[in-house]
Amino acid sequence: MIPRRVAYVVSTFPKISETFIAGELAALLEEGVDVRVLSLTRPEDALAHDIVRTSGMIERTTYGAHSFAAVLAAFEPDLVHAHFATDPTATARTLAAGRGVPFTFTAHGYDVYRRPPADFAARAAAASGVVTVSDANRRYIRETFGVPTDLIHVIPCGVDTDFFTPGDGCAEPPLIVCVARLRDVKQLDVLLRACALVRQRGVTFRCAIVGEGPERPALEALRARLGLEDVVEMPGAAEQNDIRAWWQRASIATLSSRSEGMPVSLMEAAACGVPAVAPAVGGIAELIDDGVTGRVTRPHDAHALAEGLIELLVDAPLRTRMRIAARARAERHFSRAHQISRLLQLWSAILN
Repeated sequence: MIPRRVAYVVSTFPKISETFIAGELAALLEEGVDVRVLSLTRPEDALAHDIVRTSGMIERTTYGAHSFAAVLAAFEPDLVHAHFATDPTATARTLAAGRGVPFTFTAHGYDVYRRPPADFAARAAAASGVVTVSDANRRYIRETFGVPTDLIHVIPCGVDTDFFTPGDGCAEPPLIVCVARLRDVKQLDVLLRACALVRQRGVTFRCAIVGEGPERPALEALRARLGLEDVVEMPGAAEQNDIRAWWQRASIATLSSRSEGMPVSLMEAAACGVPAVAPAVGGIAELIDDGVTGRVTRPHDAHALAEGLIELLVDAPLRTRMRIAARARAERHFSRAHQISRLLQLWSAILN
């Protein structure tokens, strides 16, 4: 039985840094699955991706937990799904029990490693399935919370490979692009220090850090101290069309995070044929085929990140080979169609 109606519980919808949720919902609608979004809070940021507007998701969204039970009584979902193991999963568990239907949830990154709920194991045991985005996450969930392996299903968030397509990637000088929130977990100070090391080696490049967050003042101050203001731009948050434009101009994608689940930004980059250099945290080593679609470096290490960037910056033929391989890998493993197919298979098995 393929689900006909699925209710989604999320913290905030839409959220500019969680494009993967909007994309997942839109893809389900295209597959004929009716969805309702139960958002615990309203977004503070007026910026939203076009996919939210064009898919009609706002009209399907209810805000505030006090209204959720009435919405579900009218909607009669076959299943309730939550994104993130935190408050959304606790709410989904209660709602599903009240309706007598199964619930599942997707665990991503911070809700697994940095701020997991104290009763993660109990939430997983109550669920009909736990989805997570990488094998690294599955191992950690099993070993840390004691969740049985057969309850955990690895389904990476997918990207629209018809929307994210390669550009020419021929920016001169080569352009490094990092799409990330300006938060401590992204360790963007490591990226800035790596850029300073690359410059000291006499390698010409430009870098764009696309995103917004509370670390902006500190990062701008560090950029000034390192003398990188003419090399590194920080244009702020961007909606999906602009993100695609950055990737289609980019020569190299990068992250410098200390913790990740399976970063969607690097999937988008790969779909646009952009090789990546990023640290071996979370699922990054599963996303980047080291030496084939990019370079995986030591975590928390500006020198290692700089060496990886330099290798690709100075070798245009290598970048070209990696561009082709990155796009092919994205199509095989990280397309949204692949993700939705696997998600529907899981839900169908649960309902049957």
